Amino acid sequence: MQITQSLHTAILVTNLEKSEHFYGQVLGLSKIDRSLKYPGVWYQVGNYQIHLIVASDVPTDNPNEKWGRNPHVAFSVADLETAKQELLSQNYPIQPSASGRPALFTQDPDGNIIELSQQ
Repeated sequence: MQITQSLHTAILVTNLEKSEHFYGQVLGLSKIDRSLKYPGVWYQVGNYQIHLIVASDVPTDNPNEKWGRNPHVAFSVADLETAKQELLSQNYPIQPSASGRPALFTQDPDGNIIELSQQ
């Protein structure tokens, strides 16, 4: 087997409206058309996609105090300080990377962890 590309990540969400605001407005991802017959939305990030899928509940057992040591999705941002200020202005929690590198972690409305890193 030879993996040649990562295609998408599916993220479970309980409130599609709040999640669309977070991923579409706060993170600024581009929404794309989808043809599946279950509730959710898709976003394009370069050659990669994020699939938000509506679920009745979302298991967010994040046992580690350092969010980066829990399951998460990572995005590259052009300016980490701008991203940080945008998240804080909308009351999203943030946690700096414990490694000291230019990265931070936040949580979507369901507690899914998102890493933002300046490359």
